[in-house]
Amino acid sequence: MDEKNSLDAVQCVDNAITSRHSMRRFMAKDVPKETVARLLELGSMAPSSTNVQPWKVYALAGNAKDALSDAIMEKFEKGAKEQREYDSYPQVWEEPWLSRRRKVGLALYGALGIPKGDIEGMKRQTARNFLFFGAPVGLIFTMDRRFGSGMLLDIGMFMENIITAARVRGLDTCPQAFFADYPITIRACLGIEENEIIVCGMALGYADPSAPENALRTDREPVAGFADLRGF
Repeated sequence: MDEKNSLDAVQCVDNAITSRHSMRRFMAKDVPKETVARLLELGSMAPSSTNVQPWKVYALAGNAKDALSDAIMEKFEKGAKEQREYDSYPQVWEEPWLSRRRKVGLALYGALGIPKGDIEGMKRQTARNFLFFGAPVGLIFTMDRRFGSGMLLDIGMFMENIITAARVRGLDTCPQAFFADYPITIRACLGIEENEIIVCGMALGYADPSAPENALRTDREPVAGFADLRGF
């Protein structure tokens, strides 16, 4: 690869990473099966411990996606709770994470015109997670429960490959941990074996540029705030 093409490739990757942000409303524009398969193939190029490739993914569209959404929504609307199969958040929120979490929540609800204390409004927005925010493709990621929690790192890298490859192609995504709250329903609906942990979901499609929530960009801590560079 010559220098110009090398620089173009670097810029393309940089743009894909920096232009990515979670989209929460999608257009009704299909994503071809071949494109989804290619994204998953690129995802599988991610590193994994001793190359065990612990990930598994269920890619859903059309009636298959709608059936899963309907099953979860029925439980959600009734207030039925299920037990997530791995810990994600701390038992007690402390700084600086508490402020970051509150800030993004207030910004999102503000963009949607949902005032603080509007419990029903917040519930309606949460419910849209289980519709994959209207995206034409929904992905459900799982991992064999015989693996240790460290393998979640590998699945995260698998997902990041998919996200970046999607962005290069003009597609958008939203990783969705909320799906991990309904493992029993998801397992029953998709016929997933008991040995698979439901890790999370992801919406995939073309973001609606007119949606105010899609204009939301979250801050990032500067490198000096989280990195300790030594010996340079």
